[in-house]
Amino acid sequence: MTPTTSAIHPLDHLVLPTQTLDTARIRLTALGFVVAPTGIHPFGTENCCVFLADGTYLEPLAIGSEQAATEAAAEGNVFVARDRLYRESLGNEGFSAVVLGTDNADDDHERYVEAGLSAGDTLCFSRAFTDTAGKSDTASFKLAFASANHARDAFLFACQRINAPKVDRAALQAHPNGVDGVVEVIAISSAPSEQHRLIAVAVNEPSAGGPDGAFALPNATLRVLDPASYAARFGIPTGPATELRFAAVVFAIRSADAAARLLAANSIQHDIAGTDIVVPPAAGQGAAFIFRETK
Repeated sequence: MTPTTSAIHPLDHLVLPTQTLDTARIRLTALGFVVAPTGIHPFGTENCCVFLADGTYLEPLAIGSEQAATEAAAEGNVFVARDRLYRESLGNEGFSAVVLGTDNADDDHERYVEAGLSAGDTLCFSRAFTDTAGKSDTASFKLAFASANHARDAFLFACQRINAPKVDRAALQAHPNGVDGVVEVIAISSAPSEQHRLIAVAVNEPSAGGPDGAFALPNATLRVLDPASYAARFGIPTGPATELRFAAVVFAIRSADAAARLLAANSIQHDIAGTDIVVPPAAGQGAAFIFRETK
């Protein structure tokens, strides 16, 4: 799928802050995911991504160099500054950002500025990428950031892939838990309708979302629920969330029975909510993970 600045943007990836990549790697492996080798950013952060067959991915994010991150934030690096703000507000484990695919981050930045929702300057960077066979390439990106001015936690940004690594990700996408992709991303807010304009601008959706608080992206649904509705739907109590806070990811799986057996074998706490398998947030996981069998 090739996103365009005139169309609703697709989901690209999700940012999951964590204290250490070792914590994330252990937890995600126990959940049945294949975790990629560590990626190093040139501004002090590092990741160990989980790539999915639908082209989306999870980005567990840790601080690799405190000094480099501090310097980058001071120089106006929005990605690092927002990560720091999230950690200071909500701790080192969580779900800080939804990232949208675009073919022109500069155009997105202009839209965000015009709407009064820009979180700061665009960011260009490159980093090395290595697949499971040890083949390396360079990944290059340009990012544009959107956030409500008062928000201290969740934000969204558009990601333009300037250079996509020419490596085979098939082995990285073959997850023992049977996950094929992301079905839905769920945020919570005590005033969901107040978040609709931010999301509408970020995803390039002229309307303000559906009546149920859902935005139909080309490859997933982004939904905002109030805390009570979220708790009733997934059985996970949550405190007040006046601002926008990302809370859960719904994954498509091939077999609910197989996934449940894997979770039980790895001593992963999980519950059943209707046809969903619900794994509450934990260190190295950040968000609630919901596994849903799709036919």
